[in-house]
Amino acid sequence: MVTMETAYPECLKCSSGVLIPLSDYGREGSSIMYKAWVCTNPDCGFNIRIDNGELSIGKIIGQSHK
Repeated sequence: MVTMETAYPECLKCSSGVLIPLSDYGREGSSIMYKAWVCTNPDCGFNIRIDNGELSIGKIIGQSHK
């Protein structure tokens, strides 16, 4: 049996969470791998996102109503 260990980077803002990748779908339905990286510490809220080809750092992320 082959196992793979995945290590995510530590959040440099809070140092207690790790950054995990999130994927999404584009307007035409194609998948966008790693559209955002977010901190697992809910009190931190650090994130890095790609929005319409531009990099956004620390933008407040809310729940989608779609």
